[in-house]
Amino acid sequence: MIAEELINQMIPPLKFYDTVDKALRWMDEFRVNELPVVSNRKYMGLATELNLIELPDRTRQLKDLELEFQEVHVQGQQHFYDVMEAAIKNKIQVVAVLDEEHDYMGVITINDTLAAFGQMSALQGSGSILVLSMPERDYSLAQISRLIEEEKTKILSAYVSPDELDPYKIKLTLKLNTTDLSRIIATLERFEYRITAQFNDNTDYDVGRDRLDMLFKYLDI
Repeated sequence: MIAEELINQMIPPLKFYDTVDKALRWMDEFRVNELPVVSNRKYMGLATELNLIELPDRTRQLKDLELEFQEVHVQGQQHFYDVMEAAIKNKIQVVAVLDEEHDYMGVITINDTLAAFGQMSALQGSGSILVLSMPERDYSLAQISRLIEEEKTKILSAYVSPDELDPYKIKLTLKLNTTDLSRIIATLERFEYRITAQFNDNTDYDVGRDRLDMLFKYLDI
């Protein structure tokens, strides 16, 4: 599933000449902490409740304020995992989607991506979950995929998130189409990948619920 398929049509962008009061009212109405600001179809950044709520003059226009997360956005053809990654890394609830000309297409909320994540997990059926931790510089999904496929196993989905125990590392969560992980783990460990968790259909553990709970806790939403 790609980003443009998840655009939330119910959330409009703010304009440069909108006021602080309007921005805060819309945030309350749409139950988000940030909203995108657009000028001439170009994404200008996010207006955030945290910065606006303390301003004494609610009649000020957004064009007079310093917007945040100007460089945080995704392209329409990017995978929805990229949307989740952008939201988690920046601790925001909405991510702007741009087209190839960098024109604003719309916005995706973290709830939209979580719903897509849950739907995809359900469609993928039986298998197992493998969680790896590594320095970001060592991350290579191509190499990891090759090692796993050499064991006659397919990666059904992959999700990258910050390692909450180490800010200099990332976690890679893989959904695999097998329940026997012994050979795969041995292979990955031989190449010095650290396995932090594993779950399969025989494990009394709700992996999907745990992942969603972790994301909600991380984003504090």
